Amino acid sequence: MPKLKLAKRGGTATKKKAKRVRVSRAGESGVFQQRGVPSRRAKAELRHIPWNSVELEQLNPLLQRQFVVGRDIMVARVLMKKGCIVPQHQHINEQVTYILDGALKFWIDGKEIVVNAGEVLTIPSNMPHKAEALADTVDLDVFTPPRRDWIEKDDRYLR
Repeated sequence: MPKLKLAKRGGTATKKKAKRVRVSRAGESGVFQQRGVPSRRAKAELRHIPWNSVELEQLNPLLQRQFVVGRDIMVARVLMKKGCIVPQHQHINEQVTYILDGALKFWIDGKEIVVNAGEVLTIPSNMPHKAEALADTVDLDVFTPPRRDWIEKDDRYLR
């Protein structure tokens, strides 16, 4: 929770006229705005969505995906055949990857990291990364904010 400070007036804080001012911590932004995201957004809504009702996109012969978008978050079910390569890329979105079945090898931050079924990898925003499916893999990716390039089908690096 951000700290609140009393505003000073004329060099001294007065009890009667003191105001509360929000002070952000380093790295924290009071406002988030992504291209195309309106500053006034609709209220989040409750939805129940079975995966079998979500379009399964065939991005290339080794890669398929489905995704559901909320107001501030996106969840994607990604299916990769063994040998599928996701080329190096980066995005403003924070990512959490949970491997449901199979295994992915990531090249990220100068390291090779193998993530197996039942394991999770968190990837900060703007961090370049690449992945390879070491086996047929089902992975659940969560992004915040939602991936605009995926929504608009402007993700040539996967196709």
